Amino acid sequence: MKVAMFGGSFDPIHNGHIQLAKAFVRKLGLDKVLIVPTYIPPHKQKKTSVTPEQKLDMCRLAFEDMPHFEVSDIEIRRKGASYTYMTLEELSEIYKGDELYLITGADMFMTIHEWREPQIIFRHATVCGVPRNDEDIKDLERQQEYLSSLGAKTEILDAGVMTVSSTDIRNRIKNGEDISGLVPKAVEDYIRKNNLYL
Repeated sequence: MKVAMFGGSFDPIHNGHIQLAKAFVRKLGLDKVLIVPTYIPPHKQKKTSVTPEQKLDMCRLAFEDMPHFEVSDIEIRRKGASYTYMTLEELSEIYKGDELYLITGADMFMTIHEWREPQIIFRHATVCGVPRNDEDIKDLERQQEYLSSLGAKTEILDAGVMTVSSTDIRNRIKNGEDISGLVPKAVEDYIRKNNLYL
């Protein structure tokens, strides 16, 4: 079985995240994608008004009734700063004998060798990256070569996906602007109902 981990702060989860995950399902023939909201993203350490449980709720609403996707609270249950290598170690025990993949955006793919314990990440999972645009592809391909020299297995998606930013969505909400088309309708309704990001 091919199982991918797609982690992030998902604050909030948006249509770009969903497109990216679906694109990798198609490209790699993934059987399952685990959507893993972080408890505290170690590279951000920012305060947010949204609780980890609310982020889980929004992720579950975003992927409701979608085959191949499962929202996991593995990092939220662990609490504290979430390091990818720890989660992959845990997942490799749960999915013994299965192929693990790690889905990342362009920025993460370009810096993954600087993360905590990158060799453990490379040992457990194929690292997958996606360009934001055509110019990005060359940078990602150079990084792919470098990561290969470190012993990593990698995959690059050969098509850009919708560029949406969670920061932009939070700002739009704060300013009373429309976010339809940027997040799933169920997520938008949840945000409005719970007065998030105001």
